[in-house]
Amino acid sequence: MRLLLMSDTQLPKRAKALPAPLLAELPRADVVFHAGDWVDAATLDLLESHSRRLVGVYGNNDGPQLRARLPEVAYADLGGLRFAVVHETGTAQGREARCAARFPDTDVLVFGHSHIPWDTTAPTGLRLLNPGSPTDRRRQPHCTYMTASVDDGTLTDVELHRLPLR
Repeated sequence: MRLLLMSDTQLPKRAKALPAPLLAELPRADVVFHAGDWVDAATLDLLESHSRRLVGVYGNNDGPQLRARLPEVAYADLGGLRFAVVHETGTAQGREARCAARFPDTDVLVFGHSHIPWDTTAPTGLRLLNPGSPTDRRRQPHCTYMTASVDDGTLTDVELHRLPLR
């Protein structure tokens, strides 16, 4: 099962459209994750219409229209793994322990907010993934997104994709 992970798209504030390499991943993905800060409903509509399955949440920059359509936290059981998606997890210091306590029955947590890619594993085994942002690199060298696979109850092939500078 192929996964596509993104967050903090913030259209049209940070870009006019999603980058072409990211859009090219949509037909290849069995499940698309979006960890919030869509900003516009058009992006949600686009991903809903072009994804086999979309698992998304709202973020702190998402207004009432998006909050009416999306949860604050989303859960999905995929191929024997328990996923959770949330926008914000707080400061980097202590993140693994905080998230492991908040999501004790979760194998993989997808989150956003910082625009900083993140891939760590808590002592409990919880894998934490932040795909960064495909449209707003902030202090990072590149805009980013992630892909991964679920194979027989195992998360594999986690890859951070760096987008060309605009």
